[in-house]
Amino acid sequence: MSEASGSKPRPAKRAKDGKKKALNGAKQRRLTEKQQIEALERQAMAFEAPSDLSQFTNLPISEPTKRGLKKASFVKMTDIQAKSIPVSLKGKDVLGAARTGSGKTLAFLIPVLEMLYRKKWGPMDGLGALIVSPTRELAVQIFDVLRSIGPFHSFSAGLVIGGKNLKDESERLARMNILVATPGRLLQHMDQTVGFDAANLQILVLDEADRILDMGFQKTLAALLAHLPKSRQTLLFSATQTKSVTDLARLSLKDPVPVGVKDENASNSYIPDNLEQHYIVTDLDKKLDVLWSFIKTHLQAKIIVFMSSCKQVRFVFETFCKMHPGVPLIHLHGKLKQQARLEMYTKFTAHSHAVLFATDIAARGLDFPGVDWVVQIDAPEDAETYIHRVGRTARYESHGKGLLFLLPSEEDGMTAALKKKGLEVNKIKIRQSKTQAIENQLQKLCFEDPEIKYLAQRAFVSYTRSIYLHKDKSIFKLAELPVDRFAESLGLPGTPKIKFFGREVAKQKKNASREVQAVQAKSDESESEAASEDEGPSDSEAESDDGSASDGDEGAQPAKDSKGDAVRTKYDRMFQRKNQNILSDHYSKLIDRDSFGNEDDPDEEDFITLKRADHELPDSIPQIDEHADLSKRKLKLSRAKRAIAKNGVNSKLIFDDEGKPHQLYELEDGAEWLEDKGGLEGVKQEGQRFAAEERGKMQITDVLDKAQARERKQEKKRKRKEREKMATSGTQGPMLGPASDDDDGYMSPEFDLPSESEDDEPAGPPPKRSWAREEPPSKKRKTVDHGLEGDEELALSLLRRR
Repeated sequence: MSEASGSKPRPAKRAKDGKKKALNGAKQRRLTEKQQIEALERQAMAFEAPSDLSQFTNLPISEPTKRGLKKASFVKMTDIQAKSIPVSLKGKDVLGAARTGSGKTLAFLIPVLEMLYRKKWGPMDGLGALIVSPTRELAVQIFDVLRSIGPFHSFSAGLVIGGKNLKDESERLARMNILVATPGRLLQHMDQTVGFDAANLQILVLDEADRILDMGFQKTLAALLAHLPKSRQTLLFSATQTKSVTDLARLSLKDPVPVGVKDENASNSYIPDNLEQHYIVTDLDKKLDVLWSFIKTHLQAKIIVFMSSCKQVRFVFETFCKMHPGVPLIHLHGKLKQQARLEMYTKFTAHSHAVLFATDIAARGLDFPGVDWVVQIDAPEDAETYIHRVGRTARYESHGKGLLFLLPSEEDGMTAALKKKGLEVNKIKIRQSKTQAIENQLQKLCFEDPEIKYLAQRAFVSYTRSIYLHKDKSIFKLAELPVDRFAESLGLPGTPKIKFFGREVAKQKKNASREVQAVQAKSDESESEAASEDEGPSDSEAESDDGSASDGDEGAQPAKDSKGDAVRTKYDRMFQRKNQNILSDHYSKLIDRDSFGNEDDPDEEDFITLKRADHELPDSIPQIDEHADLSKRKLKLSRAKRAIAKNGVNSKLIFDDEGKPHQLYELEDGAEWLEDKGGLEGVKQEGQRFAAEERGKMQITDVLDKAQARERKQEKKRKRKEREKMATSGTQGPMLGPASDDDDGYMSPEFDLPSESEDDEPAGPPPKRSWAREEPPSKKRKTVDHGLEGDEELALSLLRRR
């Protein structure tokens, strides 16, 4: 007992000592972590980046970040990363600009992780970092990179983009420490989601800020900045620096440090060194021929083809898929649903040889590995868009080529705009011997498939509309487009109607006529001045230029300009319309006709002439009084009754079984029959007797129906008991499943189950009724003769029992 009692406290003591050691170890780790964070912060503040900084391990960053970078195979830094990360780690605002494919994503993701790590950010602290991206695809790419380098951190990260369920995002939003979002969806959550609070935000990142502003998010971005605290760090990155980006930096950044911003006029300041740039000049109706020939000669390459509108992308994708070029074809544009867009993005990333038809939605920030060619068959709206498009190839240290299609009317203006940005694009020529015409194939597709024809029409209108809406008219000249030939090249039998094209041509003609009038007016003024010096004032000086009297006349008033300050009411606009007498001649012809449609001038012929023939009418035509009283109208409505009173009842004949005719309503020997029945009293008795017989028949029918229903119910009960008995005994009844794989598990409604014998029915469930509706037995019997036959004795016995 003593030994046992003495050994009891030993395990408890060991557990107590182990718990104490664990607490001391946790405390020591917390102290060590705190000391490490303080040491990291001191190193970051005192860090001066050397000129040969190239490794991530040389940066003053935490161990979890280094392990994440090593796991994701990020070892060597790029120029923008080596310059911006040390500045960002010090907590300063950064205005970064670097050429496409230079690694700007890591340049702001590493400071985001380090900032939250040093502040010991936890789940209860809420939103600490916000990253705003212009497109959904770029936001998904940023989120994937964040997940790849941050698995050893304990932060929660979320992705908020359009096209997904708002309610599902709202439920998780309050628990996120890092949020990657698009501007529109983020503002929607800020306005609608309960519990979403950005008051503790520590760092804000704006990626591709110029594109955010170009896409019409100026007001959205201003509203977002109003929701965010001012005491935050802001990182703004873009491949190109525009005036709008500078204005945004002035509003949202405090003493920003410009990183990687070069002179805009410097040669190739935004283009990778490994990129070869070319352009060709081709007619509008030959673009698709050249594109098809280019794809057929580069089947082992990875190509991105940029177009100006979603409808063009869809038309070219659908038609080229039907023509089978021999390489996988993929399309990506803003009209696709979010899931489809992600699938197309992933599919093109995984392929080694493919062609992607895309709009400018794929021109910003997306990192497609191994792209060999970037083909722009539609000219970009400006030089910045050109830079971002060709930036999808020659990324980091890889090589790539760019090809730009220009129309003859676009060559001078586009090359001048590119030279202004310091871009030298080499002109090359097309080999006509290797160019394959596909106009006939497109015409065949449009003829066979109405949907392809509809897509061609929409592609035609969308392209011409994009040219019409572009601001730089020195490049995009709508009036010089060969629209008829362009419609034929798409396979259309005719040119679709374009309203804005007519307005543009009319506007140019109007401007040209105004210039001619101005030149003539100047010449007239010079001649009148010369004449006035010799002869004195002429009569023309008594009136002003618009035809009104001059101020010297007392009774005349000068006419006001239509664009003056005078307020014009709707009545003024109505009576001052032009071409008000455009139908006056036609109206005068109408009123000059006589009562029979003949004009005064017999020699003039119309397209359609109506001739009326004279009909002989009786001398006395009854006139209808339009103001007749209500009683006359009632008499008019009872015309059928008056006809019966005048002509008697209908004399329609019917035929009996022997073929003898009878009137529809007749009573043979009515008086004789009445005398036989004993007069009126006899008729009443006959009616009572007939009613009693009918009641008896109905009672018998009712008894038979109830007996039959009772028998049916008993039979149903008996079959149910037999099924239960078979189920308990393990005997398998008739199979209700499908006889074959084509039946889908349902019984055919037209057939009953096969019986086990001739006299007895199977013990399974009753067969399903046919889909045709059956009448109840009672209603069926009412249609047959109810003579007391067959069941007369049964029915009478049942009535006696009652």
